[in-house]
Amino acid sequence: MEAINLNRLAYFAAVVDTGSFTKAADRLGITKTVVSQQVARLEAELQTSLLIRTTRRVEPTEAGRMLHARCVMIFREAEDAVDELSGARAEPMGVLRIAAPNDYGASMIAPVAAAFARRFPACTVDLALSDVKADLVADHIDLSIRVGWLDDSSLQARRIGTFRQRLVASGNQFATIAVREPEDLAALPFIANGALREPLLWHFARGDFDRRVVRMRQALSINTTPAVLTATLAGGGLSVLPDFQVADHLESGRLVEVLPEWTLPSGGIHTVYPAARFRPPKVTAFVAMLVDEIRNSETNR
Repeated sequence: MEAINLNRLAYFAAVVDTGSFTKAADRLGITKTVVSQQVARLEAELQTSLLIRTTRRVEPTEAGRMLHARCVMIFREAEDAVDELSGARAEPMGVLRIAAPNDYGASMIAPVAAAFARRFPACTVDLALSDVKADLVADHIDLSIRVGWLDDSSLQARRIGTFRQRLVASGNQFATIAVREPEDLAALPFIANGALREPLLWHFARGDFDRRVVRMRQALSINTTPAVLTATLAGGGLSVLPDFQVADHLESGRLVEVLPEWTLPSGGIHTVYPAARFRPPKVTAFVAMLVDEIRNSETNR
C-alpha cells in the first residue's frame, strides 16, 4: 500500500463529524467537489468503503468508524504538540501551587521556589508543606513533590532523583554505643518516625547476599521528619533519616553514621501531576530548575 495523503484523513473526518459533504466543505473552506474526490481517493487507496451515502446524510461504515476514531486521536495529538511548543515559548505566569513534604520541602523545594520567583516575576508560588498527601484535584495543586515510594495511582508521576537512608546518632551519644552487627541495634533506644508505614522495621544489606531485618526498640515516636532530626541531635536515640537532611550534620560531626558498611533501602524523589495531556509553562519551568538542583546536590553528596 502506498503512503496515505494525510490531508485526505482530515477531509474524511470532517465528513463524518458533520454528516455531510457540503457541511464538511464549508468547515474546511473548500468546494464540495474537492472533498468528495479526496474521500473517494482515500477509499481507493485503502481498498475499502468508508462512507454510506444516502440522500439525507452520510454515515460511516464499520471500517469508517474505526478509521474516524483513529483520526480523532491523531488530530488531538497534533493539537497537543502545537500547544506544548507554544507553551515552551511562553513565559511562566499566574500562580504555581506546589505541595511537598515538610522535610524535603523546607530543605530543597523552598530554595528552588525562591529562585523560580526571582527568575519569573510574572509567576507567584504557593508552596504548601505537609506530611499528609494533598488531593491534587480538590486542592487545585499544579505539582506535588513526593519522597519515598509511590502508591499505585491514576496520577501522572516522574522520578527525578533518589535519596539514601542513613542510620545516625548524635556525635556525643555515638561515643557510648558499641555496635558491630545490625542485631545489636535492637537493644538501643530508637526514635521512630510516625509518618512511615513501618517505622521500627528496617532492612539492612551488605554486599550482594548479606541481608538482615531488625526491629528497633522505640524510645520516642515523632510524626514529622524534621522533629526526628532535632530529637536525634539532642541525643534522644538513633534514627533513620534521609541523606539530604543529615549531610551537613554528618560533615560537621554533630551526627555520626552508625554501621556505615550496611545500607538501607534507597527511595525516590517524584514529581506528581494531575491527569492532563500537557503541562503549562510554569510547571515545566519549575521542574526543570528542580531537576538541575537535584543533580547538583547528588553530585556533591
